[in-house]
Amino acid sequence: MTEENLNTKRKSTIREYAEAILIALLLALFIRTFVVQAFKIPSGSMLDTLQIGDHILVNKFIYGIKNPLNGNTWISISKPEKRDIVVFRYPVNPAQDYIKRVIGVEGDTIEIKDKKLYVNGELQVENYAIYLDNKTLPASVQGRDNMGPITVPENSLFVMGDNRDNSYDSRFWKFVNLKAVKGKAFILYWSWDKENFSVRWDRIADLVR
Repeated sequence: MTEENLNTKRKSTIREYAEAILIALLLALFIRTFVVQAFKIPSGSMLDTLQIGDHILVNKFIYGIKNPLNGNTWISISKPEKRDIVVFRYPVNPAQDYIKRVIGVEGDTIEIKDKKLYVNGELQVENYAIYLDNKTLPASVQGRDNMGPITVPENSLFVMGDNRDNSYDSRFWKFVNLKAVKGKAFILYWSWDKENFSVRWDRIADLVR
């Protein structure tokens, strides 16, 4: 085999590898943009459902195929429902992603009386919600423990963290536009306990509910 043939074969091999890498990168980008994306839980606002250091996968396809630039829906599949745990762009700073539980969808009336949640006048039984502060704040101080009634507008969600006394959510900055919703959390794939420097093996592969 001549040197020219060797160079040609080497270039062909390099090109094959480059094409394979490019295809893999494009496929990964497509999956991350439209199908599934990984997120890490940085705070305790969703305790005990989600722990600090949990790594979750979010189904981005379940609510439809969206324009990644402006959030407009190209193909509608479903809409977020009450009690879904969703990831969305934080309305105050869209560069940040937040994760909370859907409490109300468009048309629902939300009211909180002494930490008790009412949706459309019905007291909600929420086994996942925790309250760690014994104080109950009046509405004149802030809306954490007493607020409303308010009605969720069209194409919007009212969301709250499960750690009700330590969550910055719709009680403070109101509603999430559906365009800002990235997807629904569905499974834990890793969980790291930073304080104890250990893996929470019992949480891995748990469904997010």
